[in-house]
Amino acid sequence: MHNATSLSRRMRGSFSSRGHAQPGSRLKVLNITRQAVLADRIEIADHGATRRKGLLGRNGLPAGEGLWIIPCESVHTFGMRFSIDLVYLDRNKKVKKVRSGVPPWRLSACLSAHSVLELASGTIHTTQTRPGDVLEFSPALPLINHSPAASDPAKPKLQSNKL
Repeated sequence: MHNATSLSRRMRGSFSSRGHAQPGSRLKVLNITRQAVLADRIEIADHGATRRKGLLGRNGLPAGEGLWIIPCESVHTFGMRFSIDLVYLDRNKKVKKVRSGVPPWRLSACLSAHSVLELASGTIHTTQTRPGDVLEFSPALPLINHSPAASDPAKPKLQSNKL
């Protein structure tokens, strides 16, 4: 099992020279205990600005997306516009605590946690994630555009005269 620091080292291509996640780097999170994918598009908030902003300013969080705040032992949903699920993890990515459907304007904490996953509301119920489960983080596959124009860069793109 790898801790968060070694995960950062293994994913060096996704991180800047200072060790912070580069914009656009994403992770996939698997609950090994239950063989369930919690999300396949997790953003990493591992330094001041991204940790402070969190999910603020968004209108929602689609299923399969989320934010991994590291290090973190408490979060708030002040100013948020939607509910989220929270999964608190220790350094070995073992689930310490879960909270489902946390609405806006709430506080939540787990003082023994090292990091927190903020997930789309309903994820914990769907995946049956529980304290004691072990999670695995891996690089997410890049999104692929399967449109015909994307597969043949030599083909001219059609333009529409519609406004």
